[in-house]
Amino acid sequence: MFLKELEIYGFKSFAKKTKISFNPGITAIVGPNGCGKSNIIDAVRWVLGEQNIRSIRGTQLTDVIFSGNHLERPLNMAEVSITLNNSDKILSLDWEEISIKRRIYRSGETENFINGIPCKLRDIQKLFMNTGLGKNTYSIIAQGEVDLILSAKPSDRRYLFEEAASITKYKYEKQKVLKNIVEIDNNIDRIFSIISEIKKQLDIFEDEAKNLKNTNHINKKLEIWNSI
Repeated sequence: MFLKELEIYGFKSFAKKTKISFNPGITAIVGPNGCGKSNIIDAVRWVLGEQNIRSIRGTQLTDVIFSGNHLERPLNMAEVSITLNNSDKILSLDWEEISIKRRIYRSGETENFINGIPCKLRDIQKLFMNTGLGKNTYSIIAQGEVDLILSAKPSDRRYLFEEAASITKYKYEKQKVLKNIVEIDNNIDRIFSIISEIKKQLDIFEDEAKNLKNTNHINKKLEIWNSI
């Protein structure tokens, strides 16, 4: 699996649609300070499922949308698409080429796509688990993060090792199953509570039915007595 193409439109400083092709070999993006190199990395992080806006140097979700300058008007949406060659089937999909697209509007509404098919953000995050290409993994190391990783506590570095050992996805599935078990237990408790309440009402109805039968029996005896 390798990165084939990145397309950015309306994301941060990219007011116009920009397409970056990654040919075989090493691709380097160079330029002076402030030209938007870091915004490319932020775009990659974002399209791969990054939810922490601070990780892409923002304060709120809509900060990633181009805000305008002296030449261009602000845009109402931002969109990033990344295309990967999946001929080795590292990603668990049958397509040999996979395109991931993420879009956000100024209203805060977001859209996510896998090969043009609408999906949820967690579907994208799950797709890249155990590949080293997901958000906050060792495949994307920003300036200054090497020292941060080396000086971090073992517990803070654990996520990187788990991703490298390909167990992140299984931990995710485990947490999902445990959450489902808790929900099932809660549902069972509610069912027992409902059954208990129904039994109480049933006992009351049975007592009322018995009283009604006794009353009817007495009334019949009175009718017979009066007819004599």
